[in-house]
Amino acid sequence: MSRTILIGAPIDEGQRRPGCLMGPAAYRVAGLARAISDLGHGVEDWGDVALPSLAHVTCPNPAVHALAECVGWTEVLADRVDDALSDGGLPIILGGDHSLALGTVAGAAAFAAREGRPLFLLWLDAHSDFHTPLTTESGNLHGTPVAYIAGREGFDAFPPFPEPIPAERICLYGIRSVDAAEHAALLRHDIAINDMRVLDERGIVAPLREFLTAVREAGGMLHVSLDVDFLDPSIAPAVGTTVPGGTTFREAHLVMELLHESGLVTSLDLVELNPFLDERGKTAKLMVDLVGSLMGKKVFDRPTRSY
Repeated sequence: MSRTILIGAPIDEGQRRPGCLMGPAAYRVAGLARAISDLGHGVEDWGDVALPSLAHVTCPNPAVHALAECVGWTEVLADRVDDALSDGGLPIILGGDHSLALGTVAGAAAFAAREGRPLFLLWLDAHSDFHTPLTTESGNLHGTPVAYIAGREGFDAFPPFPEPIPAERICLYGIRSVDAAEHAALLRHDIAINDMRVLDERGIVAPLREFLTAVREAGGMLHVSLDVDFLDPSIAPAVGTTVPGGTTFREAHLVMELLHESGLVTSLDLVELNPFLDERGKTAKLMVDLVGSLMGKKVFDRPTRSY
């Protein structure tokens, strides 16, 4: 059984719609710790990270906002995730917008480099998040983590990424909203783009199993970054970046069950939950349920509900 470590990341600064900073509290209220412990796993809650003193940083792109805050979150989250992995735990980061992955994946990469193991990234998201601070037009840094992780230029204000992840070790899965500039850059980096058309044509299972096989054969570590907008907004409305055509309840649970069966996941992000946009905790409960599947809950264990 795993020893999980919950790390709250109350981050709003990577985008402009207030509410994601309430995400960690919503996961706790929705019973995340109990859902994990009921499956026989250990659970420790390390509380929420807090911003350090902010450094003076600049970016040539005037659209970028909250740069100093995002750099600060990146530094503290990288340290905290590295600490959790070094302590033998499986860190689960409770977000917070997706800019938190700038730090969480950096922490996992630092640990993996010391261990001499390759780090792989599974990005479960409607968006590719492959802009850089220099190319983003919105200025929202939650759209940049994969570019930082892959070693693109333009992140001079941030700590150098410990060991950029090569394209063949990154899998974008469930993608359905990509800017033209991002798409062109992705093609230059040859990152696997399993968009919803690919999943419609090939099915949910085959592309994921192929990626997991590559992780296993390399003896790799696997960081999974799960964005609420990976799910269809009809079942998960509590996100400020809804895109129609996301995964269904059954598809999302199948992904999580396959990840559990692989035994390869070493760290997990839960991002972009905005409780202010939720319907009586519907999305938070679904995300907790998905973590349950990742930790070993089977589809036939689902309780009958009256709604």
